[in-house]
Amino acid sequence: MSGRGPASAAADAVTPGIVPTLAELVALRAQVRRAPQPRRGRHGVHGPAPSSLRGRGMEYAESREYTIGDDVRRMDWRLTARSGRAHTKLFQAERERLTLLVADTDPALYFGTRVRFKSVQAARAGAVAVWSALQSGDRIAALRGGEPAIPPATGMRGAMRVLDALARWYARPPGDQSGLDMALEHAQRLLRPGAQVVVLADPVAASRVPPVRWTALARHHQATLVLLQDPLETAPPRRELAFRAGARRLQLGLDNATVRLRWKQALVAPAEELVRTLPSRGWQVRCLSTDAEAADWLAPRDASLRDEGRVDAAVVD
Repeated sequence: MSGRGPASAAADAVTPGIVPTLAELVALRAQVRRAPQPRRGRHGVHGPAPSSLRGRGMEYAESREYTIGDDVRRMDWRLTARSGRAHTKLFQAERERLTLLVADTDPALYFGTRVRFKSVQAARAGAVAVWSALQSGDRIAALRGGEPAIPPATGMRGAMRVLDALARWYARPPGDQSGLDMALEHAQRLLRPGAQVVVLADPVAASRVPPVRWTALARHHQATLVLLQDPLETAPPRRELAFRAGARRLQLGLDNATVRLRWKQALVAPAEELVRTLPSRGWQVRCLSTDAEAADWLAPRDASLRDEGRVDAAVVD
């Protein structure tokens, strides 16, 4: 599919599970559960009511004369010095949080043996994040390494822009892939404190990102990493498997203990390490298999495995 045209122009005849379609990403809205609404009585809302305000905000609005009770940390010292009277800064309240999707488009994602490619599941997981953000009233944006970000927008307009981008990005491996680390650096420059960032990534690609990058991104943001896995990677059969590498045909003896150990070190250990280490750096880490429901990462079913620092799926023994 061409990266220049809208994803809606994709042919309907595309094999399901290999290339994501805009239609399937839109249909995933039904998987996002509606948040519980506050109870209402005859006199309106009872108990804590949801607020449209997200906090004091970081965008400067104006300055006014200081009054008792104002936060002295927000003093406008320049205006105070010019006028001879104490002034304090006022900031624009944030009414809409930003949710930013960071899409890893590493070539390893364009592969799958069960139900769908990891790339398709990445697009589907991103669509779930989009519909969840829309339900929360967030502005929605997205980026990947190698091209400008999809700018933030609210409502269906913002949602459809990002869904269209996900369908394009995960249709085939991009020729200008610049890496997950570059995409995260771009995200770090774009985000303001209080934003939500959801990263869709291959475990091996994510394991190559310097730890300092993860720490910096989670310091002022709600951060979630969704790792895409295929059952063949996490639980390969105990027998010989044939693989094709270009023009070569390889036989891999997965019934051999040494081979299985090397397989685990290459394909399973990176996810295990991320699940073990990133929560202490402020990240929520979710593992999503290609044969799982796209919304499973919102509420992983086996919290005990996650708490012990192991991947949610079955792993090589």
